[in-house]
Amino acid sequence: MKCPQGLQQRGSNAHSAVRRVRERHIQHKGGTNMISVHYVGMDVDKEKIVLARLGAGRCAEVQEQVIANTPSAVKKHFTALLAGAEVHASYEAGCFGFGLYRQLSAMGVAVLVAAPGLIPRKPSDHIKTDRRDARTLALALRAGQLTGIYVPTAQDESVRDYLRMYEDLRGDLRICKQRVLHFLLRRDIRYDQGGPWTVRHKNWLSSLEFSDPRDRKTLDMYLSTMQEIEGKCSEAAEEVEQIAAQDRYREQTKKLTAFKGIKTLIALSFVADIGDFRRFPNARQFMAYLGVVPSEHSSGNKRRQGGITKAGNSHLRRLLVEAAWHYRSYHPSSRVLTERRKGVDPQILSYANRAGRRLSRKYMHLLLRGKRSQVAVTAVSRELAGFIWGAMTGQVA
Repeated sequence: MKCPQGLQQRGSNAHSAVRRVRERHIQHKGGTNMISVHYVGMDVDKEKIVLARLGAGRCAEVQEQVIANTPSAVKKHFTALLAGAEVHASYEAGCFGFGLYRQLSAMGVAVLVAAPGLIPRKPSDHIKTDRRDARTLALALRAGQLTGIYVPTAQDESVRDYLRMYEDLRGDLRICKQRVLHFLLRRDIRYDQGGPWTVRHKNWLSSLEFSDPRDRKTLDMYLSTMQEIEGKCSEAAEEVEQIAAQDRYREQTKKLTAFKGIKTLIALSFVADIGDFRRFPNARQFMAYLGVVPSEHSSGNKRRQGGITKAGNSHLRRLLVEAAWHYRSYHPSSRVLTERRKGVDPQILSYANRAGRRLSRKYMHLLLRGKRSQVAVTAVSRELAGFIWGAMTGQVA
């Protein structure tokens, strides 16, 4: 039987699953015995898993079943399927993480976590149910039409979640500070002795007096909440530095922090989310993964390009653009950057300086052409992604 074509996969730890999907049959010489193969599509929700199972033949009947979304129920069902058969399974990536993937992989099931946006669907199909979704996954898996996502290791996933929790804390702190300033603005109280949130400004907030005692209590509650979040942010920041100092992350994080605008949080986020940068064959594919390449709608002799695709990892794209804003100017001898670059490979330093000068020139060139600063920074972020890929894959010549 001919192997299906067109099965794509991102992530080195899913290559074995893709290979087993393609090598679906093993036929002995001179005999007719063939190992049976099951293709299982799973629609997963909080309480249950809807399964659609197909055999290897094109005319095989779809068998549907619903099981509880518990490790024991999953183990019981797939243990029965694995008895004398090869099992390939797939489910959509989503909010349920990779616990099901790891459990099934440990049992010997070839699992593919499918990218939701790349699952083939009929434009005329306007009926969506759990059973239909499971059937669609099973059929696409058997045909080799699914694209798998990169599944991080358990350690990387834990670090990634901690980093995002830290970012959430910083966002909560920013919101709390805004609430304090807006509260004072509604009372027509303004601070005109410098910028906000300096030591002087905080002392001024503590000394404010109001005609209504409840206003003072309101401000105190805001300030108390803000101090609590600041303490948690400080604790999380120390933990992030300790994680970056671990053997698994130290060298890669150090390389990325040599670039202006990339401190420990952004560098560690890239390392934990991407894993192995070599899974992208070239810089353009890495840019496309981050969604910073131009969209295109061309036909015939006409070529039309639009804004960036915004596909792929939106979290890393936001961090990348945040770092790109620092290239409005470039001063490699700045005290902060010099301190951060201590102990970095001289070849990486030369590469980072070359990137800094090029990106700064590009930003100014686009501004002089009349481009808005947001557009210029987006273009800079695309090239910065290419430089990051080069540094992490050793392409620094």
